[in-house]
Amino acid sequence: MSDRVVSKEVEMLERLAEVYEKILREIHKVIIGQDEIIHQLLIALFSKGHCLIIGVPGLAKTLLINTLAEVLDLKFSRIQFTPDLMPSDITGTEIIEEDLSTGRKQFRFIKGPIFANIVLADEINRTPPKTQSALLEAMQEYRVTAAGETFRLEEPFFVLATQNPIEQEGTYPLPEAQLDRFMFNLWIDYPSFADEVAIVKATTSHILPQLDKVLNREEILRYQQLLRKIPVADHVVEYAVRLVNRTRPASSDAPRFIKEWINWGAGPRASQYLILGAKTRAALEGRFTPQEADVRACAVAVLRHRMIPNFNAEAEGVSVLDIIRRLLDEMA
Repeated sequence: MSDRVVSKEVEMLERLAEVYEKILREIHKVIIGQDEIIHQLLIALFSKGHCLIIGVPGLAKTLLINTLAEVLDLKFSRIQFTPDLMPSDITGTEIIEEDLSTGRKQFRFIKGPIFANIVLADEINRTPPKTQSALLEAMQEYRVTAAGETFRLEEPFFVLATQNPIEQEGTYPLPEAQLDRFMFNLWIDYPSFADEVAIVKATTSHILPQLDKVLNREEILRYQQLLRKIPVADHVVEYAVRLVNRTRPASSDAPRFIKEWINWGAGPRASQYLILGAKTRAALEGRFTPQEADVRACAVAVLRHRMIPNFNAEAEGVSVLDIIRRLLDEMA
């Protein structure tokens, strides 16, 4: 690689921290608070990951994602998952089309809402596993197979799925294989008192904020490729792998509380996402190489949906979050 190319890439990386601040400023014209959630969403987007967002209704999840798509000049699509939703409602369907001049009929594939850059799968657990699985190939392979043909999805391709944590009647839990395809599991909490006052004032006035576009599709793709090239010290990679290894009850390195409270730990994809997340987090903060602290900062979002607690943990009132925090404390 020539010095000129390296210099240009270093320049791009240096600019990313400024770009990140601009994105935040634009999003905050519409969204008040939620800094950590926005930060994690952008880490996942630039890392080519997907997010599962859990929060009660009315916390502006859809508005946040729509605003993000507008600021990044990306095509946005929202799919409301319901019990009667079919896979073809997501991927697309074939229709018979007649040529009026010749009278000849032929099938034509009409692309579904999955063909967008940012896809919001709203209340994903309200639809049966058969329909949920329509997202699997798209999330992993960036393609859709329909009517015997394979269609490439335009990148960047970013899936954000939401779940309501309090209303579990008539829902279908996501299979572990599908959960593992989400880089982050993010929990949106209620806003603070001051933030809620600001939200009410902003949303009940006649003023509509004007958003400026900060990046475009091509620039995002270049940043995604560039972030993969960031070097990581061996001790940081080993720290991430050791952390994931200790979540597995069968591992000889697993602490006693993991063996007592966890049925299944995280797989190798967790280690990959910890390092990708650490790289991106460092770059967004203007640093050229990640540290163990960056791995730790991504640990809860990466591990929360990959560790399955057993009956002992439930009986003792111990949550997955408690277990991850204890694990991080022991590895500090």
